[in-house]
Amino acid sequence: MIAQDFQHGPFQPAPTAPAVTAPPQQPRKRPVLRAAMITSIFLLGSIAGGTAGAAVLTRAQTPTVTTASSSTGTSLNVSAGSVAALYTQAVPGVVTITTQVTSQFGQTGQGTGSGIVVDTQGHILTNAHVVSGAQQIRVTFSDGQTVAATLAGIDTTADLAVIKVSVAASSLHPLTLGNSNSVQVGDSVYAIGAPFGLSGSLSAGVVSALNRSNPASGGASLSHLIQTDAAINPGDSGGPLLNAQGQVIGINDSIESPVDGNVGVGFAISINQATQLLPALEKGLNQ
Repeated sequence: MIAQDFQHGPFQPAPTAPAVTAPPQQPRKRPVLRAAMITSIFLLGSIAGGTAGAAVLTRAQTPTVTTASSSTGTSLNVSAGSVAALYTQAVPGVVTITTQVTSQFGQTGQGTGSGIVVDTQGHILTNAHVVSGAQQIRVTFSDGQTVAATLAGIDTTADLAVIKVSVAASSLHPLTLGNSNSVQVGDSVYAIGAPFGLSGSLSAGVVSALNRSNPASGGASLSHLIQTDAAINPGDSGGPLLNAQGQVIGINDSIESPVDGNVGVGFAISINQATQLLPALEKGLNQ
């Protein structure tokens, strides 16, 4: 099995037509496909030999390349069984994050991920691999408003980061952070993010396992991950995994796939782990 670290997202030659940040690759990736000409990428863990078709843990972050802290929001009050109502009330609290990054070869490119609004002070929770190494970070809200963002704090070992925007409080719609300790296998869950740059996309599934462990950037290991069969793809990294009440129970982080796409095995960092780090991240934790 090859564990690949797309800390800045996989690189790909920029499309000729206009095209549109942070486990196992976040979304590893917690996210456009890897370009063949890029001969070196940051490794997530180590590279091990394997048979053809071995699963690849891929960060759900969607970059392309050209060659030349803890707060809770208002309860969603979602009517039982109304997924449409859940989506309508949750999507304003989910943002699309685009970053400008430069590879070690001097090539510049763009990465795409997702984020969760956590308060009305402008703090947005995401994966470290979405924003790590970015020279520029921009946030797009569900209403189309796009603003610059700054990195407040980052913990690469936990694959979590907080970025901050300066906008009116009325533009910020914090999501309610739930309790991941109450999650059970079989619970219905919903992921919102920007798979392949398609902002505001919703996928549905169930919790398929709990307490999974997978490698993270920096050689550490992410633990207590929530496994789900809800579709998670590159660009979904950093977005919320919601329960049936519209509460955030996880941060979509990575997928396990031999094709860099969803095959029904995705992983989310439990929200309880994130809330423990959130205050420090908001204050500028950098590790």
